[in-house]
Amino acid sequence: MNLLSVLLALAPVLIVLILLLWRRMAADTAGLLGWVTAALVIWLYFQTPLPVIFTASLSGVVASFPITLMVATSILQITLMAESGAIARIVTLIKCVAPRNQIVQIMIVNVGFGTLLAAMGATPVSILPPIMLALGYSSFVAIALPALGYDALCTYALLGIPVVVFANITGQTVGEVGGYFARYMPVISTCIALGMLWIVGGWKMVGKGLLPALLSGVSAGLIAIGMNRLGLVTLTGVAAGLGVVLVMLAYLLVIREPLWDGSVLTAADHAIQERMPLWKALSPWLLLIVFAVLTNVPALPFFSLTYKQWAMPVEIIPGAPEKLRLFWQAYFWILVSTLLALPFLTLQPAQIGLSLRKWIRRAPRPMLASALFFAIAYQINHSGKGLDWTLANPQNNIVFILAEASTQAFGRFYPFVAPFLGLLGGFVSGSEASSIAMFTALHLSTAEKIGAVGLLVAAASGIGGGLASVISPAKLQNASAAIDRIGEEASVLRVTFVISVLITAVAALMTLLWAF
Repeated sequence: MNLLSVLLALAPVLIVLILLLWRRMAADTAGLLGWVTAALVIWLYFQTPLPVIFTASLSGVVASFPITLMVATSILQITLMAESGAIARIVTLIKCVAPRNQIVQIMIVNVGFGTLLAAMGATPVSILPPIMLALGYSSFVAIALPALGYDALCTYALLGIPVVVFANITGQTVGEVGGYFARYMPVISTCIALGMLWIVGGWKMVGKGLLPALLSGVSAGLIAIGMNRLGLVTLTGVAAGLGVVLVMLAYLLVIREPLWDGSVLTAADHAIQERMPLWKALSPWLLLIVFAVLTNVPALPFFSLTYKQWAMPVEIIPGAPEKLRLFWQAYFWILVSTLLALPFLTLQPAQIGLSLRKWIRRAPRPMLASALFFAIAYQINHSGKGLDWTLANPQNNIVFILAEASTQAFGRFYPFVAPFLGLLGGFVSGSEASSIAMFTALHLSTAEKIGAVGLLVAAASGIGGGLASVISPAKLQNASAAIDRIGEEASVLRVTFVISVLITAVAALMTLLWAF
């Protein structure tokens, strides 16, 4: 294997990694430079015509729509809800749940509500840190726990967009690939719960909260498995988040502790409650759940109509159409639910205008970052192809080169390495979906060479990509900004990095055991 070819094949990812860590560059800027690097390397060294490079990039951008447009619509929804006071009203609800049992409170707020918020398109790292601070936790804990709590179920965030992206890339249905992710959930979710307890109170807290952590983690994991078997993969995050809350409330009933205590609310909280009924505050999400169920339950006619009959294929790369499925995608229904909920949120024209200005300021850069990393992934996948889109020389294809190098370097231990590559991809790109786009082709190719189960190895990498959320500088900084503690994310990162690596190692061991 030519060492220069391997180094140049790795160049786009290495450039982005260096820019993020050394220059502390924003993800979209680093992604743009990574795309330029990939284009130059693929053109000049791997002999790929420029039309192929730009066409592949365009196809990648279109393939990124489930995540890029989801980012756009979810930011719009949460901005409007925040401006209307709906988010503040929901916060008053969360504050009252299990206020006298710290361990149960941690599980409910960060695993239960955290997973539920992420599934609905909201950002736990923006909403939950102020709540944790108000409940008496340190700023360190208030930053770390919301970033960690939903990581195990990150695959099912944004109504399952990462698993949808995975299905599109592998050419499988969501139901066919969902089980590969779900089988990790009971163990990884439990590890996440134990990690949160360790952050709060060390091993003493872990020992004290072992049973609630097991109940939370295992229940979330079993719900993920059950939802996959029911064919409701994209609703997994919603069900798992609610499931954890209900299990913890049942646990409180068994040990005879109060489930609810409104005395923790301040005068300001009571004023918020009086301004808006809870159902109005929740109306965008309630509508979204209804639409999501209608379009994702296989037994209902809307699923077949929106997913299969109205697939809307767009053929950018010959023979490889990208199926838009506009009326099935979560971003479409987030937009619809947001617009339908506007009368209930009773926003004034000035508030709508302010929300739109905030949205224009917040949405474009994360959308650009996501699109760029998908474009890089598609450039890499199609590198070496000629104008007829055939690969005459495999040595000019980056995926082939890296698969060969990985096989030689790791052999049958490659399944152990895959989750760590996903962790790296999630850190570099800032999202599990982008990590999946970047590495899935490599995992499938390498797994085939060593006789491993390719979909399992690639899914394990996705799990690693989800665990990267807790070490993402952008997410931690977002959590710090939510409580005016910018700068403290650096000390949090040092702790969460160790936890993410340890939990990724657990996923790696599981993959090694299951891959052959």
